[in-house]
Amino acid sequence: MNNIYLDHSATTAVRPEVLEAMWPFFSQLYGNPSSVHSYGAGPHEALERAHAAVASVLGCRPGEIIFTGGGTEADNLAVLGVARAVRTRRPEARLHVITSQIEHDAVLNACRQLEREGFRVTYVPVNRAGFVELAALESALDDETMLVSIMLANNEIGTIQPISEISRLAHGRGALVHTDAVQAAGVMDLDVARLGVDLLSVSAHKLYGPKGVGALYLRRGTPVSPLIHGGGQERDRRSGTENVPGVVGLAVSLALAEGERATEVQRLTGLRDRLIDGVLDRVPSAHLTGHRTQRLPGHASFYLEGVTGESVLVNLDIAGVACSSGSACQAGSTEPSHVLTAIGLPPEHAKNGLRMTLGRENTGADIDYVVDILPGIVEELRSGIAAPV
Repeated sequence: MNNIYLDHSATTAVRPEVLEAMWPFFSQLYGNPSSVHSYGAGPHEALERAHAAVASVLGCRPGEIIFTGGGTEADNLAVLGVARAVRTRRPEARLHVITSQIEHDAVLNACRQLEREGFRVTYVPVNRAGFVELAALESALDDETMLVSIMLANNEIGTIQPISEISRLAHGRGALVHTDAVQAAGVMDLDVARLGVDLLSVSAHKLYGPKGVGALYLRRGTPVSPLIHGGGQERDRRSGTENVPGVVGLAVSLALAEGERATEVQRLTGLRDRLIDGVLDRVPSAHLTGHRTQRLPGHASFYLEGVTGESVLVNLDIAGVACSSGSACQAGSTEPSHVLTAIGLPPEHAKNGLRMTLGRENTGADIDYVVDILPGIVEELRSGIAAPV
């Protein structure tokens, strides 16, 4: 029985090196990092080293890193925290936020909350390949636009956005820029100066690190109102006793990924292209979603005419292949993917998505197996031999 995991955009296994680095902080070095006695000294030093390690990858100062409870919290702190902070400085303005139609729900739902609070929000469209329409973005910018939040790479279709150009347009009108880099971390350059962003979100569990821990880069001088109030940890920007094992795991996983990035990206890109070519060649009426080359190196996504994504997933799982139909956060939803409808697919096709995302353990043999079995699964579903879900 094959056991092939192709859902790395949903989550990843914790690397042994990461687990080893985390383990002492569950047992021997368990002190509260805010304590002044010796039990707190080791955790406090580890926390400071973690800030420095993450900052090194992002090309920023350690004090510009805020550890959070994950990517969702980092996105919420960026969108809600910055918007609310700016409003205290400009209470007379009806402040404006711009995002895209294909953002993760962590950003979209934060923006909807801002609308309930009286902010204006523009959801700019994307083209068929998933790129933000820059003309629409530029047209939407006005004197009250205070934040633009556009993800660096999309979780469902893998398309990589031109963030540096987006930043240039936004900064030209005096707006701050946030990018959700959760999917890009470990496989793309996250230097915040080159990207031109003021805020950037990452999450450990997409990087072979632990779940429940993330980080937000907040450029020095950028206003933010905390979402969590308490003892003033993280320089009074995110209160609560720090998850020291988690932030150690995040720092180690990000550093390891950055050190291997060049060779791993080359390997994953080759496997990705082999998978895309095989599926498009052997599965009739299979269509790639997202841009063919300007996409994450380990990301292949399709819609398959005549079969639902969920039906394909179940049959692939029976055959020993784990993948997804889109965002893991939307698993089980009967609604069509908002990302696929945004790129122009009708609702009946937007339910037929298939996402296969590759990782460190995948091999060419894995790709060949998937390409061999997928055509038969799709044919049986279309003919009614295999029961649809």
